[in-house]
Parts: sequence; C-alpha cells; structure tokens
Amino acid sequence: MNARARLALFLPAAAVAAGLLVWGFTGLPGFGRYPGPYGDVINRHGVHQRHATNVVNTIVFDYRGFDTVGEEFILFAAVMGVTLLLRLQRSEEEEETPEEEAAERARTQTSDAVHLAATAMVVPSVTLGLYVVIHGHLTPGGGFQGGGVLFTAPVFLYLAGRYVDFRRLTPVSLLDFGEGAGAAGFAVIGLGAMAVGYPYLANIIGKGVKGSVFSGGDLLLINLCVGLEVAAGFVFIAWEFMEQTLMVRSAVPRGFEGSGRRGKG
Repeated sequence: MNARARLALFLPAAAVAAGLLVWGFTGLPGFGRYPGPYGDVINRHGVHQRHATNVVNTIVFDYRGFDTVGEEFILFAAVMGVTLLLRLQRSEEEEETPEEEAAERARTQTSDAVHLAATAMVVPSVTLGLYVVIHGHLTPGGGFQGGGVLFTAPVFLYLAGRYVDFRRLTPVSLLDFGEGAGAAGFAVIGLGAMAVGYPYLANIIGKGVKGSVFSGGDLLLINLCVGLEVAAGFVFIAWEFMEQTLMVRSAVPRGFEGSGRRGKG
C-alpha cells in the first residue's frame, strides 16, 4: 500500500475519531464538579469490601476487572504486532546492509556524564518500579504504572552505553516468556475463581488486614502479573527498535575487540 492510499484511509478515520472526541468533551461536567453517584458508592464501600486502600486499583482489577483483562490483551497484541513488523523490516534491511556498517553503528560513544547518570539510575528505577507494583493496592500506582517504571531500567542501561549488557540482560526468550506469562497470569487468576465455583476474578484467598502489603486478596497477584506483562512488553518493543537501528549481528561486533575505543558494551 502506497503513501497516498494510507493517507486516504487515515483521514476519514481521523475525522470520525476527532468528531467523537469533541462530542464526548461537550458532555463532560464542569471542572471540579462530580455528578456521581458511582464514585460516592465506591468511596463508601470499596475499602471495606476489598481491604485495599487504593480504591482506583480495586476498580481496575476487581469491580471492572473483566474489562481490564481485555485492555491487557490489547497491549499484548499491540506488542506482538509491533515486534513482528519490526523484525520483518529489520531482516529485509539486513540483507542489504554490510556487516561492517552494522558494526560501525554499534561503536557510537557515550559521554562520561551520560554514562554516570544513566548507570546511577538503573537500581533506583528497579526499586521504585517494584515498590509501585507491590504497593499498587495500597497507594497510587499498580501493575501498569510500575511496569512502565521498570521498563526504564534497561533503557538507562542502554543510554549508559552498555548495549551489549542490555542485550544480555534482556534476551528475547526471557522477554517473550515474561510478556506471555504476565498476560496469561491475569486471566488464569480469574479462571481459578471460576474453577471453584465463584464468579470470574472473585477473591478466593482472603482479604488480609487493611494497610498491609498482603491485603486486598488477589489484587497483589494481579498487580504482579500486569507489572511483568507491561515491563516485558515495553522492553520487547525497545529491544526490537534498538536491534533494527543498530543492526548488531552479534554481542561483540567483529573487529571491535582490542580496538581501544569505548562503545556500547
């Protein structure tokens, strides 16, 4: 499909989407005015029913959890689609790109300031990401937000000029497993409740004590699954973009050993 045909398909769809957005915005209540009543009901009963102090997380993974499962698989399908397209495009370009040129692209230097700052952010980003995922049912955050923070750790590693280390720490097989396990884990938790005679995503493991990490029943497990799926999916996309851009055919480019030049690795 050429550019003109793609544009012809995009413009009508964009016009319809813009019209729907304008229509939706015109029906919004005034700033600071909440018409209710659903939020008021959730505020009164959410913490008591689920023993989770972050009511937003309770809504996303419990009261409307079935819808969230669909959203997670939309992300899963999007990641798979992007990676397949990039992999196909990269394979076509690699047929036309000499290996020497690919190796030269991998030798770009990183300044000491960027190297130091990015390296120093790897551990804090992992710590913050895990905290946001684990405490998602207690404080603002959760699997989606924490997974996005965890994604920054390997990106900082790449920005530090450690591309070879980035590839070693995030192999495709591990990313593929994490993406699939995280997406499937959310669905399996819901099916597990149905297997013992309860509605989908019904809590069957106990609510715990309010304010404790082990409260909220299965909300902690769901946050962990979603965090794994989001982090692995984002890293998977970044991995494919970097592979396509750098055209690296091996962990250490040929002829790079002993060159005395500092590159990405």
